[in-house]
Amino acid sequence: MRLFVLIVFLACVQILTGKVHKKVSLSSPNEINEIYMMPFNDEGLGFQFQIKYKGEVIISPSQFSIVSPELDFSKPFKIMAVEKSSEDNYWTSSFSERCTIPNKYNELKVYLESVSAKLNVILRAYNEGIAFAYEIPEQGGVREIGLDEKINYTFEEDYPVWSTPERAPGVLTAQGEYKKIPLSQLKKGCERPLLIEMGSHVKVALAEAALVDYARLSFNRGESEYSILSTLDGKMLDHKQDTITGAILAERSEGSKVHKKLPFQSPWRVIMTGDSYGKLLEQNYIIQNLNSPSALADESWIVPGKVLRETTLTTQGAYAAIDFVASHHMQYIMFDAGWYGDEMKNESDATTVTLDPKRSKGPLDMEAVTAYAKNKDIGVILYVNRRALEKQLDDILPLFKKWGVAGIKFGFVRVGDQDATAWLHEAIKKAAQYQLIVDVHDEYRPTGVSRTYPNLLTQEGIAGDETTVSNEHTLISMFTRLLAGAADNTVCYYNKRVEKMGSHASQLAKTVCIFSPLQFLYWYDKAPAAPVKNDGLWGDTRTIGNEPELAFFNSVPTTWDETKVIVGEIGKIAVIARRKGKDWYMGGINGNQERALSLDFSFLEDGTSYSAKLYTDDEKAVTRTQVAIKELELQSIDSMELEIKANSGFAMHIVEK
Repeated sequence: MRLFVLIVFLACVQILTGKVHKKVSLSSPNEINEIYMMPFNDEGLGFQFQIKYKGEVIISPSQFSIVSPELDFSKPFKIMAVEKSSEDNYWTSSFSERCTIPNKYNELKVYLESVSAKLNVILRAYNEGIAFAYEIPEQGGVREIGLDEKINYTFEEDYPVWSTPERAPGVLTAQGEYKKIPLSQLKKGCERPLLIEMGSHVKVALAEAALVDYARLSFNRGESEYSILSTLDGKMLDHKQDTITGAILAERSEGSKVHKKLPFQSPWRVIMTGDSYGKLLEQNYIIQNLNSPSALADESWIVPGKVLRETTLTTQGAYAAIDFVASHHMQYIMFDAGWYGDEMKNESDATTVTLDPKRSKGPLDMEAVTAYAKNKDIGVILYVNRRALEKQLDDILPLFKKWGVAGIKFGFVRVGDQDATAWLHEAIKKAAQYQLIVDVHDEYRPTGVSRTYPNLLTQEGIAGDETTVSNEHTLISMFTRLLAGAADNTVCYYNKRVEKMGSHASQLAKTVCIFSPLQFLYWYDKAPAAPVKNDGLWGDTRTIGNEPELAFFNSVPTTWDETKVIVGEIGKIAVIARRKGKDWYMGGINGNQERALSLDFSFLEDGTSYSAKLYTDDEKAVTRTQVAIKELELQSIDSMELEIKANSGFAMHIVEK
């Protein structure tokens, strides 16, 4: 993220004291979102809040509470002062879904005090939703506290929610399958963002932002009939990690979930609002807005791009991969697990190139590979499992820099408790000091920290294509998981699982529909000149061909100047248009039902003529992928009718004449 550009800053800070405030209220600049807050008087802990969207209550009076051994937050609070401020600015990014990101909100800082504790609450009302955080100042000689936090969100009806699986030892929740269930049936440990359907024109998502050194927030069934309870993860006790899935087998501690020195501010608790699934996705930048601006003075070394996984773990295979990506407008190759031994063994050593014999017989000359890659302006990314990362991070960062490595893919990271969260984000910060990009895999989900450290280009936290997901699943992930930010989906193309997932045209579309500044293409496929590898560890390995539709993969960017959701219906259909420079790219993914789709091109510039290539599935096409290409002439006044079969899709590249 580049220079922070200020248009207008309304420093209208006003402190209201000297009178008793029974409640405070705050509206967004466009007056669509409102939050009302009032402290408890006699019963309960903490404070209550209520949220309205377009004048209608979407969250009824709900309770927030903190419990700490060091400070007593159970006594009734009074509002001692209210500080008002507003901001109207934007910032620019080279690594996002839009290059210019609006940051416009009204804010209240509410100073609460009881006979036993002080607590400050920061409320923000954005046009895109509501957010709040709390501060605990130094008080009563206390310098450090432990705490637990609970929020009980209350609703008027048993609204449908999109829930991840129940959290339990050995269960992958962040990469799990979503189910649409009534909120009264929500299970323990539901992931954020949590999408709530409150009618055809009201969609709400509960989320978290700026989680850096705190315990993760997750959702459970609430304490009243129609409510959702957010809780924090306890410290991970003695644990084991599944050597296949990476799932953690562990119990977590009770009591204080967070330990902090005073004063401190919590992460933001976010209520995203919109009148459609597409609007929530278009406005997901609210998550990044709640994080600090970039901490990096120089971002020029951070290069988004497309990646080919090199699975032979040989010098010959690496040279072939580098030649392929250089000739196909890709930017990186990546060595996956096995280059430094068995990743699942604690004795694995990522300071050496010691091949796992189950994966490769070699030879692999790492520095020769990085030198060859540099000569062709290609970066090399190395996978490192958290076992080696946690014990060797301070050794491998300078070593990788010396080798000429461009980035690290963190594997099987621990998530949830404060220690795991703090370690991970400190590791991302350290990687930036050595100019290394980062891709965090497995259960980690973003909360916008990539604004502060944009070398964190992407992360998993999604059931991607390597797990053979259906188009329907992808269409659910787009309007749930993608609300949090970029997702590394590991796009497949020639692998036989594509036949189960959807179609080749819908695989092309995923590079547009699923945002990720690092896009892994051809996940199970190899460069034509690479050695054959049929050991079964990498699935059905096939050779990348020269089908004409690969021109779309060659040209498609991975970051964008503008994003528009043209059609969005969770689990059913999505069409997204994104602009880079003067070029537009469209991706369409269809679910289980054949449909006639009417597309309009009003997003194009008026009075300008465009040429376009449309990529669709066609059984009559004489290539092994059966993708047809049609050339079109377009203007903004045009529309197009498109018949899309079930589990199919389309892609389009639109170029100004």
